[in-house]
Amino acid sequence: MIGALGGTFAASLATAQDAPESLLPPGFDDPAPAPTPTPVPTALPTAAPQAAPAAPPPVAPATGEQDAPGALPDVPTLTGDDLAGIPSLEELEDLSPEELDERLGLKPKFDIPPAARRSLTQIGLLSRAEGGLPTASLANQPAGLVRAILAGTQRQMVSRWGHILMRRVLASRLTAPEGMDPVEFTALRAAVLNRMGEFTVARALAQDVDTENWNTALTSQALTSYIAASDLVGACPAIRLQGSSREDPQWVMLQAICNAYAGEGTRAGAQLDRALGQNLAPSIDILLAQRYAGAAGRGRRAVDVEWDEVEDLNPWRFSLANAVGEPIPEGLIEEAVAGPEGGYYAWAAATAPMIPLASREPYAQRAASDGILSSRAMVDLYSQIFAASSIGGEVGDRAALLREAYVASDDQARINAMQQLWGEQGYHSGHVTTAYAAARITPSKEYAGYSGGLISSMLTAGLDRDAAAWRNVIAEGSLGWALLQLSGTASGPADQQAIDTFADNDDSSEMRATAFLVAGLAGLDRIAADDVEEFTERTGISLARQSRWTRTIERAADTRNAALVALLVGLGMQGDDWAQMTPLHLFHIVSALRQVGLEAEARMIAAEAVARA
Repeated sequence: MIGALGGTFAASLATAQDAPESLLPPGFDDPAPAPTPTPVPTALPTAAPQAAPAAPPPVAPATGEQDAPGALPDVPTLTGDDLAGIPSLEELEDLSPEELDERLGLKPKFDIPPAARRSLTQIGLLSRAEGGLPTASLANQPAGLVRAILAGTQRQMVSRWGHILMRRVLASRLTAPEGMDPVEFTALRAAVLNRMGEFTVARALAQDVDTENWNTALTSQALTSYIAASDLVGACPAIRLQGSSREDPQWVMLQAICNAYAGEGTRAGAQLDRALGQNLAPSIDILLAQRYAGAAGRGRRAVDVEWDEVEDLNPWRFSLANAVGEPIPEGLIEEAVAGPEGGYYAWAAATAPMIPLASREPYAQRAASDGILSSRAMVDLYSQIFAASSIGGEVGDRAALLREAYVASDDQARINAMQQLWGEQGYHSGHVTTAYAAARITPSKEYAGYSGGLISSMLTAGLDRDAAAWRNVIAEGSLGWALLQLSGTASGPADQQAIDTFADNDDSSEMRATAFLVAGLAGLDRIAADDVEEFTERTGISLARQSRWTRTIERAADTRNAALVALLVGLGMQGDDWAQMTPLHLFHIVSALRQVGLEAEARMIAAEAVARA
């Protein structure tokens, strides 16, 4: 039985192998039927036939002869003048890669990919959300007016708070006035920032514009900020992109430095050697450039810098010497700082990290007084000095005094430490340094006699709420009272008798403090009209006199344009000392700022005027 079944199963297997079953769907393995031939039409189509393509023109048979010479275009004749512009092989060997690209027309006009290029519609660092002024603040203002204001701001501000306000508006993200090139607008703003000592902000503002869009003015201001910040390599994108657009000595030395940091140390060395041999610039300038360029890559070589025959200091020498760690003779520094451009060196050194802390500290005092450094920045500086046990002398003593002002066991000891700093550092820079220490003193009648200095110190950092806590413990008519009348947010006219008491105790030159108090209170609308008339007669001032500047700032305030008012404030506060500020200017400044919504700045400027009178 089993054998029969096995035979049957074997037969079935053989049958399956002889005729395998396809796994494809029906029709996939069957050959396609042959196409049925299309029948030839027996009649013409009813539609008109399309025209047949034109036949190509017949090709003439080759004759083996060339075309006649007259059929060829004329060959231009080259003169000696035409050949003079073609560089020789020797000249080509001396050219740097970027010079060769420029000579052959291969140099790119842009250094940023199209997708990464930035618009020129709005240029600046601070948006409205970050504290900047409205973007369109100056868009509808006359270009000539804005240009005249910025070009006319040639000096620093007498007011620390005026400086801070000016920096804020210049760094805001703004649209250029109608009819003014945005790049020109940026260059004008950067120029004012450089003249104020705000080199870092000026550099950042220039960097907000793509390098390919820089014009001559913006390039000049950017280089000023780069040199002041000892960041010469940062200028290399513009230097290499613009190539030989300039041929002045500074540009040539910068080109060599940029070549060195691009890996072309040998070529950079040859360029600077050639500049030295040709007396392109004073030898001290080229030697410092060689030291700076020699720090790149493996092209280091010894360069001896001699100051014996150097009679003065300039920004290039100051910047490169600090950058390479080359000591500058003390006599040159003292003469430069005491000179008309002394502010530049103090401002540049105050934020230069390569300068030793002890050497930087005197410059930081001036920068703090001028508004460049904040109270927090000064505390950070003295904290580093105190932590460096190797720093002693007067600088170390001041750092120890500041620590005492914060951590002494009682308020009297803290106040004593602050008073020493106020006397040693100078009235205002010392007050900036101790602002937060002053805010830690508990208001009490026991220390009411120190309230003027403590409140003045607090207001340098804008701590008006901490200062207001002294309102109920100070005497009316005192300096502290006057400062709180100006810096506080309370409305209503000041007491006439208290103003009279302040005037009786005023020992400032020509009663300047009283004049500033009356002007500030009038600008804030906190004094009765009869009292204004009485005290202006007593101090010999006039708040009714008009000038072109007063009329302009009044119109700007009437239109509620905060940015234009702030620029006019900077224009009207130029000077080295508060003695150059008039009560008339202070009145219009405070009044205009209050009208456009900048009352906090108005109050701080008014209080600072009285404190520094």
